[in-house]
Amino acid sequence: MALINDLGKIIVFLFLLLSVFLMTVKSDRRLPNYLFAAFLLVSVIDFLGFFLPASEHNTVRGFKLSSILLQMPIYYLYVNAACYYNFSLDKKHLLHGLPFLFFFIIISITGITESISLMFDIVSIVQYYCYIIAIFLSLRAFRKLYQENYSSNHHLTYKWLFQTTVLFLIGNIFVLIRGFVEKDSSVFLYLYTFTSLFVLFVICWFVLNALYNPNLVAGINKDLIPVKPTNESKEEPEQLKSLLKFMETEKPYLDDKLTLQKLAEHLSIPEKQLSVLINQHTGRHFFDFVNEFRIKDAKVLLKDQPQLTVLEIVYEVGFNSKSSFYTAFKKETNITPTDYRKSRV
Repeated sequence: MALINDLGKIIVFLFLLLSVFLMTVKSDRRLPNYLFAAFLLVSVIDFLGFFLPASEHNTVRGFKLSSILLQMPIYYLYVNAACYYNFSLDKKHLLHGLPFLFFFIIISITGITESISLMFDIVSIVQYYCYIIAIFLSLRAFRKLYQENYSSNHHLTYKWLFQTTVLFLIGNIFVLIRGFVEKDSSVFLYLYTFTSLFVLFVICWFVLNALYNPNLVAGINKDLIPVKPTNESKEEPEQLKSLLKFMETEKPYLDDKLTLQKLAEHLSIPEKQLSVLINQHTGRHFFDFVNEFRIKDAKVLLKDQPQLTVLEIVYEVGFNSKSSFYTAFKKETNITPTDYRKSRV
């Protein structure tokens, strides 16, 4: 039990430290930082139970218990803020706090009775998994939008948020298992210790990734609309021939910030029309379509320019990170750039 208390103090200290850092660090996009700092601070309230004695005051007990219902709403808002640069908080987002407010008021008045405790457990579990589903749906929509409109490495943002959410889900499963174990048993203590260490690892891993990769929260335009499939003929139109010729001769893909909007302006074609043209007639999203040309150039450089390092080639062909280049190259060729170079020697 002493170990659990010590872990609780470490977690609370780190969460407070990270919260202060996120709220004070200079950043082009502060909202994601503020929301994740709020998530950490709300989580701190829950972890204070590790080493602080339980209060007998109904208001304090109500606030501590009900604050759990704020964690997932704040994380959900954070995910949206991280995905979309023009996401902003609105009065309607206050509705996410209604379950917290309801139980805070009820517990402050009546205390924690058996019926309220049961109702809270049911609501908290249902709420958690509803938000998990909502987050996965938001990430799926985000993935579709960036694939259709952007050529930069927003897939790293998707992968990072997806993995973190999965880890949160795994951690919650351990918490649910713990609920079926007697509190005085050694198994319960082991689960409590493991869960605490797991939470500590996930949060530290999450924040370190964000610090080392500041572009992870660059975000995309939330007002974009996914392209709907059409029944147009698959016969290659003249516009596609013009597009391919433009890509080969002008090489717009060398711009690591190339977007569907920029390419549409170059070709004097409406964005939606260009998106449908690429999706319907190449069978690829804009993201993969552009990277195909980049990988084609990279193959030539890997073969003909041995004096260039892989990192130099990364930026030469239009990628803005080594990891996104490796992912795209392996997806296209099934081998790494280094192995490809060796095979062509």
